[in-house]
Amino acid sequence: MRNFKEHLLPHSSIIKEALSKLNLLGKDAILFIIDEENKLKGSLTDGDVRRGLLKGVTINDTVTKIIQENPKYIKKGEYDINKIIEYRENNYRILPVIDRNNEVVNVINFRLLRSYLPVDAIIMAGGRGSRLMPLTDNTPKPLLKVGEKPIMEHNVDRLALYGIDDYWFSVKYLGEQIEEFFGNGEEKNLDINYIWEDKPMGTIGAVSKIQDFKHDYILLTNSDILTNLDYEHFYLDFIKKDADFSVVSIPYQVNIPYAVLENEDGVIKSFKEKPTYTYYSNGGIYLMKKEVLDFIPKEEFFNATDLMERLIEEKRKVISYPLAGYWLDVGKHEDFKQAQEDINKIKF
Repeated sequence: MRNFKEHLLPHSSIIKEALSKLNLLGKDAILFIIDEENKLKGSLTDGDVRRGLLKGVTINDTVTKIIQENPKYIKKGEYDINKIIEYRENNYRILPVIDRNNEVVNVINFRLLRSYLPVDAIIMAGGRGSRLMPLTDNTPKPLLKVGEKPIMEHNVDRLALYGIDDYWFSVKYLGEQIEEFFGNGEEKNLDINYIWEDKPMGTIGAVSKIQDFKHDYILLTNSDILTNLDYEHFYLDFIKKDADFSVVSIPYQVNIPYAVLENEDGVIKSFKEKPTYTYYSNGGIYLMKKEVLDFIPKEEFFNATDLMERLIEEKRKVISYPLAGYWLDVGKHEDFKQAQEDINKIKF
């Protein structure tokens, strides 16, 4: 993936330098002009250069003579997903992302991304992975390879495909290896932070340690899940239903090999011949409003299911998002083997 800084050019640069950079960018040829403080000043394309040269500007003049001074942009943490969809559908392919100080912090490219969701992602990656021993004796489960890359990298790359670029990794067992592998996320144009669990804190307890989320919506997922979930659709469903908390649910079918009698006070009213019942189980992927995290106790063992129960007690809106796509919890040896078989067949 191209480093977003390749799209940035200081406003003191000359047009000849801009042409060189535009040439290197190929089909993604657009530059965003920044000042000494990295603040957005404008944009520049091949067309802008061409029009400038026709007006008598030379390649040794500064780019400020030909830039577009009011480019479209996205404001970090303050944008609406419908605006993102509008940009995408109207072929605004490449857009700068600016923070509250108008500094450029990213450049998104809809040729490479499917969306740009206003979400912080938390990946729980601190477990021992006991059921996968001895594979996890010296390697944390999130770094076990499925196909060509670790399970957790499949997760991160899938989330990043939907424009999620702010991450929190909760780590404990062999967490140093995870931190060494992903670093600060710069190579993937991501911002990765680490939460260290001094003691086991359940599937969401460590989240109480985070104070500086970038967005008002939080997505939490286990690190050992392999899925082709459409995160934009998941998010849109959450917003449409004005939910406080949503859990991805996995359909599980139970086939009864006999006729099932339906009776009342011993009197048979009807029966179903060898019926199939569909139940939904917890898929380990959650989306929530940031405000509900206040219900998580500080520095205590606490599971995501505990939070769900508390929110239900508080009459908050907790919903289910039934997954129609692929999902596999890589928790046991047979699951790990299945993942190796599936990885090249599932459309991600």
